[in-house]
Amino acid sequence: MSDLQHLFDNNARWAESIKEEDPDFFTKLAQQQVPEYLWIGCSDARVPANEIVGLLPGDLFVHRNVANVVLHTDLNCLSVIQYAVDALKVKHILVTGHYGCGGVRASMQNNQLGLIDGWLRSIRDLAYEHRDHLATFATEEERVDRLCELNVIQQVANVSHTSIVQNAWHRGQDLSIHGCIYGIKDGRWKNLNVTVSGIEQLPAQYRLLPQ
Repeated sequence: MSDLQHLFDNNARWAESIKEEDPDFFTKLAQQQVPEYLWIGCSDARVPANEIVGLLPGDLFVHRNVANVVLHTDLNCLSVIQYAVDALKVKHILVTGHYGCGGVRASMQNNQLGLIDGWLRSIRDLAYEHRDHLATFATEEERVDRLCELNVIQQVANVSHTSIVQNAWHRGQDLSIHGCIYGIKDGRWKNLNVTVSGIEQLPAQYRLLPQ
């Protein structure tokens, strides 16, 4: 028996349960993809995007990486954002971190982990920038969780600073970037209230002129 057989069995049960609820679900799903949301989240296996917000396949376009980072040199992430904004016309980009994130924790420590050290460098820089603020928290867990929030806030800014998003706003496209965080311990998804919905909300040095 294949080592993956139990996964194939799970899939068969899942597909059958969906078809029982809606016999035409997969037929309709195969014909179109019109999600209103792009989720940019962490690769952590404990943070399943669709399940957290109660959406079915086809309702959520998803990009995940370690510690939900948006770098202006990451062509993978930028390609996902461009396709979601320009082709799918999503209305909301949900940048979602989670408390207790291992990538964020690693960025606060001095251990070498390999290639990922470079990936986490921007969060390490963020921790240094906010070192006095983070020092006001009594425990390591509190400091990690606060940096998880600060990281989300920074990634919302990074998304809004892209030419992809700003060109959408210049075209009059309805698009908002939201910062949210998920609690693995309680399953709750929280709004950090840092939504950016237009170029006028950006600092002047990050505003790009129309092409």
